Amino acid sequence: MNFTCATPAINEAAKKDETPSMQALRLAKEKSRALASDYPSHLIIAADQVAMSGQIQLTKPGNKHNAIKQLQLSSGSKVIFYTSICILDSATGKIISDLDICTVYFKKLSDQQIANYIALEQPYDCAGSFKSEGLGIALFERIEGDDPNALIGLPLIKLIALLAALDINVLEKI
Repeated sequence: MNFTCATPAINEAAKKDETPSMQALRLAKEKSRALASDYPSHLIIAADQVAMSGQIQLTKPGNKHNAIKQLQLSSGSKVIFYTSICILDSATGKIISDLDICTVYFKKLSDQQIANYIALEQPYDCAGSFKSEGLGIALFERIEGDDPNALIGLPLIKLIALLAALDINVLEKI
């Protein structure tokens, strides 16, 4: 199978009274629909993630200062990640989606540990300011969730289930 990666330009801001799960699902659907005209006979797979520390949404920090602030906020507490997955069949308009919820419990981190981590991985484009697929895993006490890939941003177990719902068995397509 051939794949193309595309990044649609959509407004990712939360809407009034929108829960984190609603926001994640809406954004994945909006991303897939935004690409439909460019890919008129394709299965478009889109995902989005909303990270919450209490009532505070953790976005992509964009810079060192914001990353340090986010990790200081997360230190010793839990962050909940709502990761959505959506498949749009652009030929038929059929769209299906699902949501994975993963909770990350952070270790109590010193300012020096945070500074060292930020210097090593520079996670400025990652919600929550860490890369769990890299050294960021050292920031955690534990992770609770059904799919370890969801924390990275693409819940593969949910994706395989959605593809199966579309009569696509990935093991038969190899």
